[in-house]
Amino acid sequence: MKKKPSSDYSAKDIFVLEGLDPVRKRPGMYIGSTGPDGLHHLVKEVVDNSIDEAMAGYATEIIVELLPQNRVRITDNGRGIPVETHAQTKKSALETVLTTLHAGGKFGGKTYQVSGGLHGVGVSVVNALSVYLKAEVCRDGSLYRQEYTRGKPRAAVKKVGKCQKTGTTIEFEPDIEIFKSIEFDPKRIMNSLRQQAYLTAGTRITVCDTRKEPSPPYAFYFEGGMASYVKHLTRGTPTKIETPFYVKKDKDNVFVEVSFLYTEEFETYEEGFANNIITPEGGSHVTGFRGALTRTLNEYAKKNNFLKGEDTLTGEDVREGLTAVISVRISEPQFEGQTKSKLGNPEVRPVVENVVAEALTDFLERNPQDGRAIVEKCLLASKARKAAKAARQTVLRKGALEGLSLPGKLADCSSRKPEESELYIVEGDSAGGSAKMARNRRFQAILPLRGKILNVERARLDKILSSNEIKSLIIALGTAVADDFDSDRARYHRIIIMTDADVDGSHIRTLLLTLLYRYFRPLIDLGYIYIAQPPLYKIQIGKQSKYAYTDEQKDTILREVKGSNISIQRYKGLGEMNAEQLWETTMDPQNRILLRVTANDAKEADHIFDVLMGSEVMPRKKFIQTYAKSVKNLDI
Repeated sequence: MKKKPSSDYSAKDIFVLEGLDPVRKRPGMYIGSTGPDGLHHLVKEVVDNSIDEAMAGYATEIIVELLPQNRVRITDNGRGIPVETHAQTKKSALETVLTTLHAGGKFGGKTYQVSGGLHGVGVSVVNALSVYLKAEVCRDGSLYRQEYTRGKPRAAVKKVGKCQKTGTTIEFEPDIEIFKSIEFDPKRIMNSLRQQAYLTAGTRITVCDTRKEPSPPYAFYFEGGMASYVKHLTRGTPTKIETPFYVKKDKDNVFVEVSFLYTEEFETYEEGFANNIITPEGGSHVTGFRGALTRTLNEYAKKNNFLKGEDTLTGEDVREGLTAVISVRISEPQFEGQTKSKLGNPEVRPVVENVVAEALTDFLERNPQDGRAIVEKCLLASKARKAAKAARQTVLRKGALEGLSLPGKLADCSSRKPEESELYIVEGDSAGGSAKMARNRRFQAILPLRGKILNVERARLDKILSSNEIKSLIIALGTAVADDFDSDRARYHRIIIMTDADVDGSHIRTLLLTLLYRYFRPLIDLGYIYIAQPPLYKIQIGKQSKYAYTDEQKDTILREVKGSNISIQRYKGLGEMNAEQLWETTMDPQNRILLRVTANDAKEADHIFDVLMGSEVMPRKKFIQTYAKSVKNLDI
């Protein structure tokens, strides 16, 4: 991407709407939360300003540095924020941007034709929530600087030197009074920046982490743009077509860029962006894409006699195995919520639908083999959907006919309050028997599973619902499954996987997590899924017993109780503990250790499940070879 020459961009282009006061009082309104998501949102807000300069054609390079003392520095080679006096505020334009909510060059409709920072609150909110912020601007051959404490300027903007280039540097330190913990995750930041580099083809984005010791910079630069991004998202997964579908077009003041691939998997993955801002809840651009995909593939299938009579492919059919990225750029985006999770502009939908339909029709005509492969996959999905619907109705009908009777092997709790009830999913009848004896019957339910459940990564829903163990689990959870799933009907708000601490136990736990991630993902998002941590060792010191949950704990205990009358028992399974020991170590809320299951990076989690549980052997072999040396105490 070639950098545009600077146009007229001065103090008159900065528009002020209101003051900054509310930010420190209610930070969650502006950054979503004061946890890790909100902390990382600060980086995103500053980077978004640099991305806006790149989208406008004025910046070609962005550098993000993680520094000691919880500081972050973001530098771009854009035009630099104006520094002259602002007519409305009578302050420097730089200070106006940094201290006034809704102040920026994105409201007049001239400076930025396209912008991700729609609300103009980004850098001012970062300033308000930082114990320290420094802004440096290179403009007109001079270097300007201003420093702030919790949004208050320490002094006026000063000219501190000369510089030959142009650009802006923002360095900030989040306020420990606002954030619960200040720990930047470099992987999370790099994933986000990689995404932005794909979406802003021709822009180099460099990441440096110098917090502990100097490390080599990591740079992202992609000429291929979105088609390259789709290939990245489907890495290691077999695809139905080799070359991604790709279209890029300006139409009716909307810039549309779409790319997709079909994989051999069953899951759908779609990412929507508006002005490079990810929209997790989709919106009009994603709806337009889906409409075009369904309509165009139906027309192609009927025209080429893949579909007969009244048969049609549904949206669900045509999206099975789809990985798609839909990006639009518009001058006046209407996002729902401050965190911009959904695009609301109604005029975007028909434009995206028209652009995609026209390009996809041409793609299918020019690539008949790819067209056949795509339609055949969709037809197979349609057939499986109908079979799954029949199987699902059988499961639900059986439940209804039996008055939603629970599985016979479920030892339910007496409480009917989901918020205080918990379900232990236990490996095997032996451990199940101990757990039933150990539990507190008032709020703890036990569901023993026999053997290893079906690997759902390699099976469609109709086969999954033929498994008695999985059917028992579905009925016990109370949420139903697939189209009928409803998290509000969950009978337990703590669902705890309790398996042996050996290879088989780990495999069973992974199979259960795969099932829960693929078909009960909202329960993970709600924080309902946990993994129990039974002890690895029982250390007997005379008549006294101590339990160790890790090898490190065992070594610490042995150092503390040196003596000769010591015996160590390594637990291989839950069944080796009696009910009293199981309650004391693993089930008593006062003593137990539970790990909550989260999926913050959904795509990475999706990829790991594909690698570990999918049908392809080579990616799994590569994963094992890469991480085998880091495994300790492998029991075989």
